[in-house]
Amino acid sequence: MGFHTFPIDRADALEDPSRYRFCSREELLEMLDLDDDAVVADLGSGTGFYTSDVAPFAGTVHAVDVQSEMHDLHRENGMEPNVEPVTADVSSLPFDDGQLDAAFSVMTHHEYATEETMAELARVVRSDGRLVTVDWSADGTGEDGPSMDERFGCEDVTAHLEDAGFTVESVRDRPETLAIVARR
Repeated sequence: MGFHTFPIDRADALEDPSRYRFCSREELLEMLDLDDDAVVADLGSGTGFYTSDVAPFAGTVHAVDVQSEMHDLHRENGMEPNVEPVTADVSSLPFDDGQLDAAFSVMTHHEYATEETMAELARVVRSDGRLVTVDWSADGTGEDGPSMDERFGCEDVTAHLEDAGFTVESVRDRPETLAIVARR
């Protein structure tokens, strides 16, 4: 689909609180349903907008992004002490098998959704762990987010997850986005 990085010169847009209209911190936390000692990964963390929301409710949050510059911006914005920046592609995560209690991605699934990446997520999320995917919907209007040809629909994302061995627990199809909770 998209498979490109977010332009660093536009990274300030990732800190815009209006992003909560697509996924609020409360909704994300409800879908993650974390224990306070959970080990979590934010896949495509960018400047840490959602990482910072999850950090107070987890033991460790790995902020995963392919661009080290995003980690620099996250540090400038104030990185929580339990956040560990990880510069890596989602297809090759530096975690042990089953190391993560949960993982989440907000508006990045379309950037990394391949069979290889889904298998990698299945490897690193522990048995009974959660994977929360919030992304732009192929059924949206296209007024916000990437072009329509870069998006997936709920059925596509569900198939990606199920093919990798996840069990989909809930699917939320909204006007512009989708939100899917899956368990390993």
